[in-house]
Amino acid sequence: MATATVTPTTAALDYVRQIAPYQAGKPIEELAREFGRAPESIVKLASNENPLGMPQSARDAVLRATELARYPDGNGFELKAKLAARYGVSADWLTLGNGSNDILESAAAVTLSASKSCVYAQHSFAVYALAAQARGARAVVVPAREFGHDLDAMAKAIKPDTGLVFVANPNNPTGTFVTGASIAAFLARVPPHVVVVLDQAYDEYLPPELRYDSALWVRQHPNLIISRTFSKAFGLAGLRIGYGIAQPELTELLNRVRQPFNVNTLAQMAAAAALNDAEFLERSYALNRAGLQQLTGAFDRLGLRYVPPHGNFVLVHVGPAAAVYQALLKRGVIVRPVANYGLPEWLRVSVGLPMENERFIEALQQALAVAA
Repeated sequence: MATATVTPTTAALDYVRQIAPYQAGKPIEELAREFGRAPESIVKLASNENPLGMPQSARDAVLRATELARYPDGNGFELKAKLAARYGVSADWLTLGNGSNDILESAAAVTLSASKSCVYAQHSFAVYALAAQARGARAVVVPAREFGHDLDAMAKAIKPDTGLVFVANPNNPTGTFVTGASIAAFLARVPPHVVVVLDQAYDEYLPPELRYDSALWVRQHPNLIISRTFSKAFGLAGLRIGYGIAQPELTELLNRVRQPFNVNTLAQMAAAAALNDAEFLERSYALNRAGLQQLTGAFDRLGLRYVPPHGNFVLVHVGPAAAVYQALLKRGVIVRPVANYGLPEWLRVSVGLPMENERFIEALQQALAVAA
């Protein structure tokens, strides 16, 4: 009697097979291989990394590591203690993640299933869609307003089956921002059974007058998770560490689904050192403000439309974006195409060092002429 053969492909859930894997920015080494370039000649402005690199405080902490043959502290005691002091919460309000992406995925894991829906904005971080799809949840994509979140429409999109809402502020890849007052009003409208993730990956790049105390909202809303990262302004993208702030009932659920030892020893040590490195953060902020002015000033001179930026990147309209992107690659400059975000005529450009920005601007002028 013949038996059916079950392969991993046929055994996979349909909604898993339909997932388009996350597309990261092209690595420098990959472009070097493709075009026969020296890696040091390539400028990468594709992944919103800190051009200053890793702070010296974090480097020194990593060099002090001696127990790498042992598992890391699964509870992240030292780092949580410093985070708790900064935000005025107890340690059981904190969850550490393998990057803030880990927090987003964990939030989806505890709130979504095939019988649930997930609300997020058009042109928002690709991981929101991936996290929802991996759980078989119904995606409710709310049309953007001026490339950003329409919080009124998002509140209206919440239905009885909604388990999770993602809000990014500032938003990636568009760089848009909504005021703290608008978010507070939105949170007041969300039913208590619906969890909201407020993704603040780029908060440190906001000017002081736009910042708000999101930890205060966590005290007011048991259904809120704040997601933060050390990958951007703190310069630790390669170590993959982020964290979530939520009331203990939610934090306890997140800890049920996160992987054991999900944040390695070096990442914990580096983050604990970098957290209070005010001098490095100020340098990062100042460099970014100057870089944004350098890039947007060039776009103004070139007559290119762009979305007013609030992170460490600019979304710029270049028309034939695929051709411009390829022309930039040939000139040793990597930026980020965003057609997968529904923006086929735009490119996202991260802020680099002044010379890197200038190199991109020169290459862009040449690429636009070639692609025209």
